[in-house]
Amino acid sequence: MTDPTEFEKRTREVLDESAGRLDGRTRSRLTQARHAALAQLEQPARHWWRSYVPVGAAAAVAVLAVVMWTNPNSPDRPLASPVDDIELLADADAPDFVDDGEDLEFYEWAAGEVET
Repeated sequence: MTDPTEFEKRTREVLDESAGRLDGRTRSRLTQARHAALAQLEQPARHWWRSYVPVGAAAAVAVLAVVMWTNPNSPDRPLASPVDDIELLADADAPDFVDDGEDLEFYEWAAGEVET
């Protein structure tokens, strides 16, 4: 810690002198306020928005579910649902198609045929 400057020394003297002239009741109230402020610093800050995060997540899942399963007989709806795709990607026992690089052109061709 660096040595206080002349300004800091003088400011400290003036504050100490003015605090010495306060009556006991005022000093007591200031001390209580100081302790209350320090106690609030020790408590974790509660953010009001954190209580709404689970509600927002549930609402987002509900909207996604409604969008995915509305109008199941639509002609432009793909044959496989996105849930099937997720299950395929999450399957740990599924073969790794591009692990060794063989038949990569075949898979690119097949993907192109599916898109057309």
